[in-house]
Amino acid sequence: MRAVVTDRSGGPEVLRLEEVSNPRLTRSDQVLVRIKAAGINPIDYKMRRDLSRFPVTLPAILGCDGAGVIEAIGEKVTRFRAGDEVYFCQPGFNGRQGTYAQYAVVDEALVAKKPKALDFIQAAAAPLVLLTAWESLYDRVKLEKGAKVLIQAGAGGVGHIAVQLAKMVGSHVATTVSTQEKVQFVHRLGADLVIRYREQDVVAQVRTWTEEQGVDLALDTVGEEVFSQCCACTRVYGQVVTILQPPANFDWTVARVRNLKIGLEMMLTPVLLELPKWQRHQGEILEQAADLFDQGQLKVEVARTYPLENAAEAQRYLETQAPMGKVVLTLD
Repeated sequence: MRAVVTDRSGGPEVLRLEEVSNPRLTRSDQVLVRIKAAGINPIDYKMRRDLSRFPVTLPAILGCDGAGVIEAIGEKVTRFRAGDEVYFCQPGFNGRQGTYAQYAVVDEALVAKKPKALDFIQAAAAPLVLLTAWESLYDRVKLEKGAKVLIQAGAGGVGHIAVQLAKMVGSHVATTVSTQEKVQFVHRLGADLVIRYREQDVVAQVRTWTEEQGVDLALDTVGEEVFSQCCACTRVYGQVVTILQPPANFDWTVARVRNLKIGLEMMLTPVLLELPKWQRHQGEILEQAADLFDQGQLKVEVARTYPLENAAEAQRYLETQAPMGKVVLTLD
């Protein structure tokens, strides 16, 4: 099969297209998927930059998100059959393979039927950002109707799904964006307050919007100084969830004085630490979300597509730009 592989850390140029052996089922609870499209996420280029930080087998095939058609199933697989159209998120950790390839063997627990309303490209764009946003808003905290929420970078991959999930439960949503095009985009998603962070003071805008109280929940999808900004925007006894590592030199004084509850979200944990219960939970989230996509309650935005052989260019684009939505590799 054709696959994009790398055996060393570095820039996008270390990614190369090769012919490699087709993967085979090694456990009875796995499925073999012929991949039609593969989503690209920041974790992909972070892995590429320093492979030694991650439990991957060299040469490594990167990629977590995939959508395609099941070609074979293990003896204990009960939820799928050959020919089913599916989508999934499976990082290539602990002997697994990533999705920048024509085929991948995937744990059944992590797979769900593809939403009928989405094509393969849209479906491949969804899993990682959907799971991250869902776990952040529904698992790390229990977001409630009427809550005021700040979602940083609301036009990005995780952000644009998070805006929709927050609105779905009846929350009031403020979000930050960089351009007028993105202002219009997040308003269409339901955002109530849109802040142009390059021209406006985010903390001041949020304080005014909340009558000086601060939001009930702030979701940090950017990291570094934005984490500090989230803490400053959150009310006393409020909650902050971040999908990145808090800065090493962060001054926790404001967070401590305001008695903030800090939540850390990393959707890779179930596969990284081999947690079957939580792997099944992620598969269940994808199943629930498929219904939401099919009912028109949830949408995923694709910013740009690239053929598999241009994976290096696609990663470079995501790494250096701030696209509206997701970047996807196509394999047909």
